[in-house]
Amino acid sequence: MPARIIQTNTTPFAAQDIDPVTLDIIENALRNARIEMDATLVRTAMSPGIREQGDAFPLIADPDGKMIVGQFGSFIDGFLRGFDGTIEEGDMIFLSDPYSCEGAVSHSNDWLVLLPVYRNGRLVAWTAMFGHQSDIGGKVAGSMPIDARAIFEEGVRIPPVKIWNKGVYNEDLIKLVMHQTRKPDWCAADLNALIASCRVAARRVEEMCARFGDDVYISATKALLERNYRAMKALIESSVSTDPVSFEDYVCDDGVGYGPYKIACTMHREGSKVILDFTGTDPQSAASINFYLNENMFKMFFGIYMIMVFDPQIMFNDGFYDLIDVRIPEGTLLKPKYPAALSGRTHALGRIFDILGGLLGQRTPEFLCAAGFSSSPHLMYSGRDKKGDWFQLFQIGFGGIPGKPFGDGPDGHSLWPGFTNVPNEFLERYFPLRIERYEALADSGGAGKFRGGNGILMSYRFLASGTVSIHDDRWFTYPWGVNGGKPGARARKVLEKPDGSSRIVPNKQDSLDVEEGDILHFITWGGGGWGDPLEREPALVAKEVRQGLVTVEGARAYGVVCDADGALDERATAKLREEMAGQGSGELFDRGGTIEELRARCEAETGLPAPKAPVWRHLAVAAE
Repeated sequence: MPARIIQTNTTPFAAQDIDPVTLDIIENALRNARIEMDATLVRTAMSPGIREQGDAFPLIADPDGKMIVGQFGSFIDGFLRGFDGTIEEGDMIFLSDPYSCEGAVSHSNDWLVLLPVYRNGRLVAWTAMFGHQSDIGGKVAGSMPIDARAIFEEGVRIPPVKIWNKGVYNEDLIKLVMHQTRKPDWCAADLNALIASCRVAARRVEEMCARFGDDVYISATKALLERNYRAMKALIESSVSTDPVSFEDYVCDDGVGYGPYKIACTMHREGSKVILDFTGTDPQSAASINFYLNENMFKMFFGIYMIMVFDPQIMFNDGFYDLIDVRIPEGTLLKPKYPAALSGRTHALGRIFDILGGLLGQRTPEFLCAAGFSSSPHLMYSGRDKKGDWFQLFQIGFGGIPGKPFGDGPDGHSLWPGFTNVPNEFLERYFPLRIERYEALADSGGAGKFRGGNGILMSYRFLASGTVSIHDDRWFTYPWGVNGGKPGARARKVLEKPDGSSRIVPNKQDSLDVEEGDILHFITWGGGGWGDPLEREPALVAKEVRQGLVTVEGARAYGVVCDADGALDERATAKLREEMAGQGSGELFDRGGTIEELRARCEAETGLPAPKAPVWRHLAVAAE
């Protein structure tokens, strides 16, 4: 039964003609309110993941729950369909269970706060914010067990409940929730930060309504949605073919020995509507790499990609959702059946963006981007320091961003543009570790006319014994290159002991015991290259050798010869390029080999055994 919204004033909003100046003022006021939500959050949260890295997502929506400004797309409609209760003035909703809101949040670590905004007895807006909590209980520190077989192993699950009920704070609820986490101080501060951000945005909406009138404000939000609809309609009609185009990519493994897992999507246009069909995606995993993909979330991903490639000036909102039909078969990796585990969903989340690039660029290769939105690498480190105090780190790492039609991919950048790194000084001040190296790894970006971004080498020296968990991907498959560009390098992790010995450790692992003096070399993947490497300016390659982004040997992939100081040998370069001409594969996508070829070469190339082909009969156990 859907939620029942209670309004003491049932007078409909009167449609108003909005002049361009007023629309511009309201649009930019909403943009600024969204920025103020982020600023409020980072100033009041405590966990490094939110305060230092910005792993939180704001939203301001209209009374129907359609996002006007935000980042992840609106998740309010899924909540409204799943919440069997009333919404009244003075209420605030708190939830974290993905299955109770149609994947509005995609794993239980994301805590979501929703605030209905009322004026004069009528609902005028929603404000919302969700952020990743560093620990919510469960079987491992960080609450993201790789080998979980059901969501019950991943910590506390919060159904949609009222943290405020008609202005009355539910203190007992918060005590109960905080009792489940290993870091109640962080979680309490982060929750209060989410609440404060929503209240700040609500005040800004109320101020706009007071200045312009409720009817004008509502009419302006409708105009913004309609403008986005018209713009996206034109983009879809001009950029998406009526002939189907398909693409597939893979999550390398599930962390318990099986993989890779295929994600497949077919796209075509019917009239002004684009159809995105995930038929052909592998069944859900028995482990935790499933991604409960909310259809509206994917519509927003599609819209963001379209807008950023074709018309970056558009302020994206939910106005175009009616133009997109997303079809995800139930029981697959992207729509798993309850109670499938979900805590490792970041790998499939990252792969979605690579798939979008592969779909949208096949018929227009000049707009095609390479692969590199490959994952969101996580490191968790916990234990007790020499004083006996509990410490717990959750950190998101960055990889190489793909080469693109108009330039190189950034080195070591986040999948999400708003994310930032945790400063090394912060890590060394608050945790028993030292950062020995933090640098872009030369040659890890795929060679091309436009180079893929290099991955990151981050070396952690642990100053106290503890336990480490690692979540990463793109260690078995390559981030593919396009239009003649080469694949980026794969991710790898190396644990070095104080005696100098070392061993390669998996990219998905829980409960890795480390001792004082151990060093973990955390190496992320590079982005794929774009275009023929022989078309890259030799002087630029030589400059990157001097900058340490490309090695002397790596420069030869571009047909460039230079010495260790980056001095270009023009004659030798011309000769080498002449010898290399015509050696390219000529393929639109260079994946570095088929899955079977990668499987055969896996241990020799990575030091790790190849994952076994998934066995789907395990699902019967997971679903019981």
